[in-house]
This record gives sequence, structure tokens and C-alpha cells, in this order.
Amino acid sequence: MSEIEGIERFDPRHTRPRVGAPDGIMVWAIDDAHLHMYLLPRDCPRIAFWAKADSAVEDVTRFMGNTTARHVMAIESVWLARAMNHRLYIYELPSTSFELEDANAGHYISRQPVVPTSVQVIDHPLAHLVQRDVELRVMPSLWALREEVVDSSMSFSITRMRNAAPPPVGFVTKYPVS
Repeated sequence: MSEIEGIERFDPRHTRPRVGAPDGIMVWAIDDAHLHMYLLPRDCPRIAFWAKADSAVEDVTRFMGNTTARHVMAIESVWLARAMNHRLYIYELPSTSFELEDANAGHYISRQPVVPTSVQVIDHPLAHLVQRDVELRVMPSLWALREEVVDSSMSFSITRMRNAAPPPVGFVTKYPVS
């Protein structure tokens, strides 16, 4: 997935360090089951969550509510227009040099250059997102949801919170933002 058209080869590069992530240079990829988490502008802060087999019934009820969708993606209101009018490129990569890095998030890494086998242009990413059984929630702030989902039994992925609007006045986070 990229915002850049015409990539002929993905070369390993240093990535921003994060807790628990592998060190060194690498090419990152996402599997199809988790692709929905990246159908947004790269810098858009987002929280994705879904029930897992051992999620507490109370948590599933609280976070999933009455939705029939398998996944929920929350973004900030200020990002909605940009997300609606954003072009993305889904590059299909051969799996031969990739190894699983994070099963919960569907992340794979390769330490070798990778040549894409095909590319799909996505002109309306939010339409593509909801076609993948995802409910989109648009919220003024993600901070309270972030705290609650981290403390729950749900599976989740939190991306680019460093780009989120500042927390509401008086809000104290228990978890540092990387």
C-alpha cells in the first residue's frame, strides 16, 4: 500500500522505531485480511479494533455495539474529507522473502528488495474500506477511545496517534505515544 504511483522496486529502509518492532532495515507489507487498516492517508491517525475468540462479552458489546461489521475503524473528523478524496496504490508483492512480524496486525517484513507483481489503484478508499466488512466511525477525538480499547480484551491496532489532534484539556493518557 502506498500513496506513490509507479514504484518498481521496494528497497529495505530504516523505519521509525516502535516498541516491540524489529530493528534494522526492511520492507514492510500487510496481508489481505488486515488491508482495511491501511485504506486511509498514510499520516491519518486511526484506531482499528475487532473481537477475538477470547474477548470479554462486555467488551464486544461496548465496542462493537449493534454493528454487524467484523471490524471497526475510527478516524478523527478533521481527516474525513482527505480520506474520502485520496488515491492509494495497492502493490501486490511476492511472499517468498517475507516473514510474519505481527500476526495481530498482519505485518510482514523482508530484508531484501522486493519487486511488485501488480498494482491496483484505489480512487475511493472509504468505499473500498466499507466493502471489506468494516464500520467507519468518525470522531472529534480518538484519545478516550485509545485508552479504553488498550485496556480492553479486544484486538486492536493504533496507528499514527502522533498526528492526532491534541488531547482534550485535562485529559491524561496512561500510555505514551510513540
